[in-house]
This record gives sequence, structure tokens and C-alpha cells, in this order.
Amino acid sequence: MRRTLLFWALVYAALLLLAVFYLIPIYVLLINALKDYREVSVEAMWRLPEHLSLASFAKAWYGDPGVGMSGLGQNFWNSVKLVVPATFFSVLLGSINGYVLAQWRFRGSETLFFLLLFGMFIPYQSVLIPLVKVLMKLGLYGTISGLVLTHVVYGIPITTLIFRNYYAQIPRELGEAAQIDGAGVLGVYRHVILPLSAPGTVVAVIWQFTQIWNDFLFGVVITNKPSVQPITVALNNLAGSYIVEWNVQMAGAILAALPTLAVYILMGRYFIRGLLAGSVKG
Repeated sequence: MRRTLLFWALVYAALLLLAVFYLIPIYVLLINALKDYREVSVEAMWRLPEHLSLASFAKAWYGDPGVGMSGLGQNFWNSVKLVVPATFFSVLLGSINGYVLAQWRFRGSETLFFLLLFGMFIPYQSVLIPLVKVLMKLGLYGTISGLVLTHVVYGIPITTLIFRNYYAQIPRELGEAAQIDGAGVLGVYRHVILPLSAPGTVVAVIWQFTQIWNDFLFGVVITNKPSVQPITVALNNLAGSYIVEWNVQMAGAILAALPTLAVYILMGRYFIRGLLAGSVKG
């Protein structure tokens, strides 16, 4: 009994130490974001602030024209305008693709699924030049709409994989029963499949939201004006013309991370459940 208690005490102590080690960067980020610029230094980065101040958050959001610093406010809403439609359409298209590939097998469906998955393994860097040329032809280069289209297309392979694995567990007899009642392909999808899609949808939404919000490469390449850049690109440029205020940089990093943190807090408990729901077929 004592050995068992000692064992679990050691396990929890080790987990606690690992959690503290993992949270050290967040601790440094937060306490320095709450400091005045005069308190920020390499020697003092571990110390708690002498006086709590939210001035760095205000400056990160609104900017400071006096030192040539642009704020993140406009870029934050640019990211919202990007991530909401891009996540919605990529998840919707992935859901439809997964439904067809899992419930309506046809000749060549496995080949089509393989070709869709192949898109997951294409490096972003290899398609930048043709991507920019296509967007320029469509008149979408330098716009948030161009970024939305890019992320929707790049999100289709992973969302298709998530939904196909999840829908493969749903008995086909449910769809066949709906067909007997007169439902067509879209009718089965709307009345049978969609009501059962919550776990897979949560996984796809969290994945896409995180990937799109945190993306930097497509944002910096496709958007060519500060007024339409997402927050990740603006965060990289969050510096004055003469000095770099590290407390403002850290406050900006926290502001940029808050939406994804909120998504995981609100939906995280469904994430693992959704992953496990699509992990076993049959």
C-alpha cells in the first residue's frame, strides 16, 4: 500500500515538474507584458513587475504613431474575417467529401481519396509562385478573399480525412432506411449524417481554426498591404522605427494567442472525444 502511494506521489510530482517547465515561457511572456518598458531587461525578465501596467497591451492594440508603431487592432479583425469563412467552408466541403467517400462507394473512390490526401503533403513553399499567379489572374492577390480561398483549398484534404474516418463508422443501414423513405443523396446527408457529425466537426473546426489563425507564410506572401494583413504578419512588424519595446511585443503575442486559447478552452474537452470517435472503423 505504501509503495503504491509512493509510486503515485512520484508520478504526480514528475508531472507537476513537467507542467511547471512547460509553463515557464508563458510565465515570462505574461509578467514582462505587464511591466513598464523601463523594467524590461534580460537580467530582470524573471522578476515580477514592481507596478502592474496594462499600457503595453494598449500600445500593442492601438499602436504608437510617435515612434512609428502600428497597432494590431485592425489586423486582429482581418484575421477574424479570414478565419471564420475559411474554417466554415473548408469544414463544410470536407464534410461533404467525407460523406460521399465513406457512405457512397463508387469506382475510383479510393484513388480519388488518395489524390485528395496527397494535397496534405505538398509543402507550402513549393506552390507559392503558381499560387500568386493564379490569385493575380483572379484579381484576389493582396486581399483577404484570396487568403480565404487559399486556406479553404489547403484545408480540404485534412478535413476530408477527418470526416471520412468518422463517417465510416456510421452504419450504412441508416442511410438505406432514409432512402427507402424517399431521401436522396443530399437528403441522407442533411437528415441523417449531419445530426451525427458533432464530434468530427469539433475536431475539424479546432484544427482549421488553429492552422489558419497561426499561419504566417501565406499571410505575408499573399497580402501586400498592412491594412489587409492578418495578425501574425502584423505581430512580426510590431516594432517602432527606433527601438523595440519587448513588453509591447510580448503583450502583442498574448493578444494574438487569445482566440486560439479561447477555442481550446471552450471546445477542447470535445477534441479528444472527436478524435477517438473517428479512430476505429467498423
